[in-house]
Amino acid sequence: LFKANAVFCQHLRLIWVVIKSLILFLCLSFRTYSGRVFQVTFLSVGGVLLIPVLILVLFLESPIHPEAFSLREPPLMDGCWAPNLKLRLAERLFEDKVQGPESIANIGDVLYSGTADGRIVKMVGNRIHTVARLGRQPCGSREDEPTCGRPLGIRVGPNGTLFVADAYLGIFRVDPNTGEAVRLVEGGLVVAGRPIKFINDLDVTRDGRRVYFTSSSSRWQRRDFLHLIMEATEDGRVMELDTESGEVSVVMDRLRFPNGLQLLPDEESVLVSETTMARIRRRVHLYLSGGMETFAENLPGFPDNIRRSSGGGLWVAMSAVRPCPGFSMLDFLSQRPWIKKLIFKIFSQDAVLRFVPRYSLVAELQDGGVCVRTFHDPNGEVATYISEVHEHQGALYIGSFRSPYVAKLDLSQV
Repeated sequence: LFKANAVFCQHLRLIWVVIKSLILFLCLSFRTYSGRVFQVTFLSVGGVLLIPVLILVLFLESPIHPEAFSLREPPLMDGCWAPNLKLRLAERLFEDKVQGPESIANIGDVLYSGTADGRIVKMVGNRIHTVARLGRQPCGSREDEPTCGRPLGIRVGPNGTLFVADAYLGIFRVDPNTGEAVRLVEGGLVVAGRPIKFINDLDVTRDGRRVYFTSSSSRWQRRDFLHLIMEATEDGRVMELDTESGEVSVVMDRLRFPNGLQLLPDEESVLVSETTMARIRRRVHLYLSGGMETFAENLPGFPDNIRRSSGGGLWVAMSAVRPCPGFSMLDFLSQRPWIKKLIFKIFSQDAVLRFVPRYSLVAELQDGGVCVRTFHDPNGEVATYISEVHEHQGALYIGSFRSPYVAKLDLSQV
């Protein structure tokens, strides 16, 4: 588990070596007159360079305004949660042919997913076919993403229709045969006084009458997801769409990064991953004045999408863990918002992401959040940046929000 923080520790050690070397050099330079002259010059130049940096750090506005919040001490990773290498038995499919297949659905043996270049694709045999494009080209850069679109959650509705949540463009119903896409909810729609800025996952009732989806933020877009995680405000919601009337309403509010979503079989309750809080919440009695309760608390990782398992439980994907024993950077920062602000004054989101240790974890949970079994890939060597686990015909198809492939794990091997 400590290897997950190797990159971070190496950077600290390198900085410390440089500091020690400078101190030793300055101490030795005291012994001669020329050395003292050089030292004065060195310190003067260093001061001139350092002052602007200090001014930048002290007075530059941070892009985030984080809140302090409390997480419980991470649970020990033992018993059902004990580390293993089972996820490394997965094979990579469609490698370098599909980018960032966040969510996966199937109609028969045909798999469907949304990709980072704004397409809805179907995967048949060893080939990728484009079903639809929700946005417009060009695609591929951060600046293009809001107009290109970023399909995330995908589900199969009545009569083999696909329902797709695009982070920017809205909720769509897509005909997988013709590619016709009908927008049901527009991205940016203002509901209860706040805009829907980051649509994430969705689920649909069996009759197709209601669609539930997560609005991860009213402030941040998907391309700034790490800002959202670090800011950790109670800005997220779960929304309900009535497909007949077109009305959109709020069914869950004040969530810290609501992410994956799953209707329970009775369709009267819905589960949602509250990623920042490392837990799964449940909204009961959707059609009545029900309340929220906790389904799984204090998980050893940060949950993403939730999907049903053939055993009557739930598959939960986690792309980062809270190692215990070990060090969890996100836990450490949760009550130190000033450090978060400082970090984002100096580093870009991509730079910060490199310091987040990769550790892929798949868990099957039963009611009450009871762990049944887990599959691990420390350091994400085979399956990395995982976002969803979709079970089909005895195998797990593992989606990723970042990697250029789908991973497949044969359950008979584990």
